[in-house]
Amino acid sequence: MNPFARRNSIRQAFSRGRQGVTDDELLIRGAAGDDNAFRTLVERWQGRVFGFLVRMLGSEAEAEDMAQETFIRMCKSAGTYRDEGRFASWLFRIAGNLARSRARRRKIVQFISFDPSEHDVPVAPEADRDVQLRELREALRRALEKLPKRQREAFVLRYDAQRSHAEIARELDTTVSAVETLLHRAKAALREPLGEWI
Repeated sequence: MNPFARRNSIRQAFSRGRQGVTDDELLIRGAAGDDNAFRTLVERWQGRVFGFLVRMLGSEAEAEDMAQETFIRMCKSAGTYRDEGRFASWLFRIAGNLARSRARRRKIVQFISFDPSEHDVPVAPEADRDVQLRELREALRRALEKLPKRQREAFVLRYDAQRSHAEIARELDTTVSAVETLLHRAKAALREPLGEWI
């Protein structure tokens, strides 16, 4: 089997919900007037989009507004979507563009801490672990703030939104090799301030 065809079939399997319907199929149904299909997509993706936007914007209130706007744009643009099995990449491109636009208007690009307890990652109740997580979040926040904007965006898209290098390249309107360079430089820059945690 062609490795790209295999990757797409794996991606489609992950994008199927409990009803066995892919995100692409739901978007096509929504574009045809099925409001329940849009509702299902929002339910599937709202947590991930919100978490991504929190880390891009640094504010839960702004992330909530931008998440809502992301889904409004998803519904309005559904008719222009090409069914390629890349719904997640398309949706995160909408969210990322909105976040960058908001940040430009504010003239501030600030990334806040990655808080595993807020994003469906189990946290051990032990006090030592809580202290370590707080220290790690603060160190990560400070380190991300010091990265150049493009490196931050590539890093957040890769390690937070779990995007592939090709998806990041499309989202940032650059080449895959440029993305690899951005990620390499970001990891090298983060290695010193986060050395004890990575």
